[in-house]
Parts: sequence; structure tokens; C-alpha cells
Amino acid sequence: MADQYFSEQPGSASDPVAFRLEIGGVALDLTTDAGVFARGRLDKGTRVLLQHAPEPADGDLLDLGCGYGPIALWLAAQRPASTVWALDVNDRALDLVRSNATAARLTNVRACRPDEVPGDVRFAQMWSNPPIRAGKAVLHELLLRWLPRVDGASYLVVSKNLGSDSLARWLAEQGYPTSRLSSHAGFRVLEVS
Repeated sequence: MADQYFSEQPGSASDPVAFRLEIGGVALDLTTDAGVFARGRLDKGTRVLLQHAPEPADGDLLDLGCGYGPIALWLAAQRPASTVWALDVNDRALDLVRSNATAARLTNVRACRPDEVPGDVRFAQMWSNPPIRAGKAVLHELLLRWLPRVDGASYLVVSKNLGSDSLARWLAEQGYPTSRLSSHAGFRVLEVS
């Protein structure tokens, strides 16, 4: 498991695969690659999030752990006047977000590493299929770093089998009231306020 999607530099050889994302009136032709989460497809969790979360807000939006960019690009297409910040530690993923945004003519996407976001940027919402497999400590650190910068709600999709209910309890214990918006196909969409 040396080449994980949350690695900074994937060790696997690049092997791009294209597919078409169609959800909620948005159709995007996207490229994915080896060493990036959900190569060649839209994973079930992200699909559940995009189909069952409320309409995105206006303003700066955050996609935490963006991968090749399906959430960020969908948000950017839904809210062309907003800036969508697509954050990841995986350089191959960030390159894919940039090239996918260019191909889709979405000029409102900023793909970058977490440390590249200016400290004064606040977010209207955060959307994420968070990197659960990076481990609980990494996940908790990420959420505690970014949730304080979100002025509105945050929407997370987490598999029930990978701890969605315990994550919701932990978030509430940290002072972030969390409710289950939806449960579908083994995934929970959590709203964090």
C-alpha cells in the first residue's frame, strides 16, 4: 500500500483514463489517472454527496481532498461566480484538477496544496469525500484545520462501514453540531455546522 491516493507523489506510472460525469444537470468530460482516488469513475460516495446535498452556496467554496476534481468541478459549474478551492496533497491529482478545469472552461477553480491557501480566505461551504483511509489522526487534523474557516455548512460523505456515525459524534464533541442529511447506498451525507 505504498502508493496511496493520499501520497504526495504517486509511485505508479501515469495511465490516464477519461469518463463522463453527469449529475444534476452538469455534464463534464474528466480525466483520471493511476495513483489518484477513483481512477476511471465517479466513486459511489461522491455520487451520493452530489445527488443528496443541498444546492451549493455562493462565495468561496472548499473541496477538501479533491482528487482529480469531480466535486470541485461540479461546484464550479453550478456556481460560476464563486471561487472553488480544490485542495489535495497529491500532485498528480492537482494537475488533473487543473487540466480538467481548463478542458471544461471553468476558470473559477483554484487547485492547490493546503498551505497555498491565503490565511484570510474564508469559505461559504466545504464539500468533501474526506480521505478516511489516511487514518483517523490525519482526518481529525484536517477537519480541525479547515472547519473553523467555514462560515456556513460543511457537507461530508462517509461510508457507514468506515465510521460515519462515530465521525459525526466526534465532530459534535469538538463543537461542530453534525446531522445526517441522507443515507444512501451505504453512505451518509453529514451536515456539519
